[in-house]
Amino acid sequence: MKQLFYVLTLLSSLWLAGCATSVPADNTSTASGISAGSKTASVPYATDSSAAVYPGGGLKPLANDPALRSRTVQSLLPPADLWERVRRGFAMPDLDNDLVSERELWYSSRPDYVARMTERGSKYLFYIVEELERRDMPSELALLPFIESAFNPQAVSSAKAAGMWQFMPATGKYFDLTQNMFRDDRRDVIESTRAALDYMQKLYRMFGDWHLALAAYNWGEGSVQRAIKKAKQTGTGTSYDDLVMPMETRLYVPKLQAVKNIVANPESFRVTLPEIGNHPYFQSVEIERDIDVALAAELAEVPLDDFRALNPSANKPVLLAASNSQILLPWDNAERFQNKLAAYTGGRLANWTAWVAPTTLSPEEAARRVGMSETELRSVNKIPPRMRVRAGSTLLVRRSASLNNDVTEHVANNGFLTLAPDVVLRKTVVKAGKRDNVASMARRFSVSAQVLADWNKVSTSATFKRGQSVVLYLPAKARPVRSAKARSKMAVAKTAIAKTAKRAPARTAATKKPVKVARQ
Repeated sequence: MKQLFYVLTLLSSLWLAGCATSVPADNTSTASGISAGSKTASVPYATDSSAAVYPGGGLKPLANDPALRSRTVQSLLPPADLWERVRRGFAMPDLDNDLVSERELWYSSRPDYVARMTERGSKYLFYIVEELERRDMPSELALLPFIESAFNPQAVSSAKAAGMWQFMPATGKYFDLTQNMFRDDRRDVIESTRAALDYMQKLYRMFGDWHLALAAYNWGEGSVQRAIKKAKQTGTGTSYDDLVMPMETRLYVPKLQAVKNIVANPESFRVTLPEIGNHPYFQSVEIERDIDVALAAELAEVPLDDFRALNPSANKPVLLAASNSQILLPWDNAERFQNKLAAYTGGRLANWTAWVAPTTLSPEEAARRVGMSETELRSVNKIPPRMRVRAGSTLLVRRSASLNNDVTEHVANNGFLTLAPDVVLRKTVVKAGKRDNVASMARRFSVSAQVLADWNKVSTSATFKRGQSVVLYLPAKARPVRSAKARSKMAVAKTAIAKTAKRAPARTAATKKPVKVARQ
């Protein structure tokens, strides 16, 4: 029975093989999708059942299409060197004039300066190039921080522009860069890069030209628009080379072009660029608790200066989890930091917290209330001499038994420090009027009821007897406000003086001494 089954199986297999290699005689479809009887089926097929099925006639060459010749073959492997990746992404038109040549000479004659710039930039370039490629923007823009700040995220210009992309305060706020007493996102690597590329994309959509977009980034979009309008009115060109603009903006694109040329061919300028691997330098790590900057750097095993270079927006000695929950660390140190933080048993993570001043205070009084020295309080909060801390201001203070909590999200994101000029106070004693109390006297002299009560060693609900001496400390130039009785006496005195003056004989022309006229 088994033998009969094997024979039948063999015969059926042979029959199916013959059917698979036969050519249909009618117009049914073949495996190629071309009808055998169709006029388009011009390629003959083999009919021998023992031969493979393939089109006959050989292969035909591709058409000589110019579009195919213009295409370059891209390597399947990414470049190992980040500079080569930057070069491959160059897409802006080149600028070639005397200013470019002058800037090339300026940079190439300062190899130490170029080395410092590129060394600083090596921490951030990979991230910037990644973002530019993701947005399909020219890679030349990754070199712009060389021009803006020499890749120094702590740079501040005389006009108060800050960070490696040099954002002005108002422009930074427009692009959602947080600026408060605990952080300044104009210095933040990720946030400032996001805002800078958003801004440049906006400018490119506005002007349709990268050179004009860069001019607007430096000079302001309104200024470039007015320059273009004026050029059209006078019949002159509206390109970057043609517009009338300040010298700083005139040099702006030539500077970038010069750096681009040096990066494209450093050997011809006798410049050595540091090796930068085509891989991430840093990664972000989440923090859930406030932590001192020095401790975070220690746990990550990163030098403090390098830690601050990656987290330059944190301008205080503590990182606030409620304000910015991510920090940047070198790629190889991130996991090390997380492991050490999880196993940390050394006490407090943060030795600092925030305190809101309940009333306007001198730095000396504020320091006394929070248990710090006045010198340290002034230093960490940058309080200049002869200034007072206004009520509602937030101060960074040392943690203590009574101040031992992480900073809340509201304070971390909305904290502010407002200062007022210090004044010299003079002790003044006034007499209380009828039904005067601490509250009424405090309103009259514009001081705090609690402070007035402290001056006179009474409670805030105390009532003064008529004629009782009340101690006040008022600004030296200010005069105490008089009681209603005193104001009435003053008014009577002024009226009497006015009446006396009215009764006095008026001086007439006859009583005046004659004026001598000099003889000619």
